[in-house]
Amino acid sequence: MTESSRIETWVDGDHELGEGARWIDGRLVYVDILAGRLLEVADLPGPRTSRELLRLDVPLGAVAPIGGRPGHWIAAAGTGIALLDPDGRLNWLARPEDRSPVPTRMNDGACDPHGRFWAGSMAYDATPGAGSLYRTDRDGSVHRVLDGMTIVNGPAFTSTGDLLYVADSAAGVIHRCTLDPDGNPTGREEFTRVTAGGSPDGMTIDTDGCLWVAIWGHGTVHRYHPDGTRLATLQLPASQPTSVCLTPTGGRLLVTTARHGLTNPGRRDGSVLSLPAEATAPPACAYQPR
Repeated sequence: MTESSRIETWVDGDHELGEGARWIDGRLVYVDILAGRLLEVADLPGPRTSRELLRLDVPLGAVAPIGGRPGHWIAAAGTGIALLDPDGRLNWLARPEDRSPVPTRMNDGACDPHGRFWAGSMAYDATPGAGSLYRTDRDGSVHRVLDGMTIVNGPAFTSTGDLLYVADSAAGVIHRCTLDPDGNPTGREEFTRVTAGGSPDGMTIDTDGCLWVAIWGHGTVHRYHPDGTRLATLQLPASQPTSVCLTPTGGRLLVTTARHGLTNPGRRDGSVLSLPAEATAPPACAYQPR
């Protein structure tokens, strides 16, 4: 467990649904999904405030930087995957969720070490089985990799890119998939199941190969050994942590949180929290278009 005195409010805020925390070019980048906002926070001493990079008129689930193109992003937004210009213009690669039988949106996403972008989807009303996981290859083609899930969160990848962790939050399950060189799953197993309340949300992998998971609804972060053993449970002063980000140096864990759905949100619900952590992780991988 973590002593509350060691937890800092890194960014005060009233984020409705903060998510997708990534360390990019020496700063924290994250989204406020339902507001369609992309935000950044510089790693500077003293009080910190977030800066809005852009705002979309559709939900923004997650972004990743595009290699060699500062200020440009690949985004899980609205009902699909798009390239995002610094002025907020969306250049759609595909909108596969337009064909969903129920209203859906894109959710969390991240790039793997091979430069491909992965993102999940979910129904607004959490219809069982309506969520999918998509992979965007370097040629810009978008492929449905997994379906029949409900609320798809993560994903997270090992440093070699041959193992994928992805959560079906509604089911309380984190899956681990082996991937072939083209990014196709060749095996899938239940890595762990969250049974003590809450559900697995955003994830990251540290340099030791351990998985860190935000536990929505339970106000905790779990750290798991690659064999599935839970190594630590960190208690937070916010009930709905949504994503986790380890800094490359300095031993810091950053956690986004949400106010969405809370009747009486607490002071730190919707803020970005900082905790000491004896672990590091590399910066976020970039999308590498051909």
